[in-house]
Amino acid sequence: MEQQAHFLTLSTPDLDAARRFYRDGLGWTPLLDVPDEIIFFQIAPGFVLGLFEAAKFDADLGGPATGGRTGGLTLSHNVPSPAEVDAAVRRAVEAGGTLVKSPARAAFGGYHGHVADPNGVIWEICHNPGWRIEPDGRVVLQAPGEMPSD
Repeated sequence: MEQQAHFLTLSTPDLDAARRFYRDGLGWTPLLDVPDEIIFFQIAPGFVLGLFEAAKFDADLGGPATGGRTGGLTLSHNVPSPAEVDAAVRRAVEAGGTLVKSPARAAFGGYHGHVADPNGVIWEICHNPGWRIEPDGRVVLQAPGEMPSD
């Protein structure tokens, strides 16, 4: 099997709240929205985030598998500046997200804040000067001592 994934699907007990958070708070455009079932967002080339209504998610797996909660993970979104971190965190909270950590200087040398979506999925909104995507799609991560200053 090739080392790649095409979908990240999360169970959500409140699909409408999740839709408001991702569409209105993060400003994302749905790729496909099936009311009362699932909503998909294109989040990278060849990669889609799906938010699947919890009961239908469990039925699709053949029984209760999640208890309707997702945890133990963070999803990260990098932006070009600390000011954009502040603005994105503010919009996400205004759209129903819960502030987990106010934006601040990060130990790795960047700037970040954390917001939980209505399902408890934690999003790190980050400005990381040592992170970039090459033209071929490869991600480059630099160690803190190698990063440019912002």
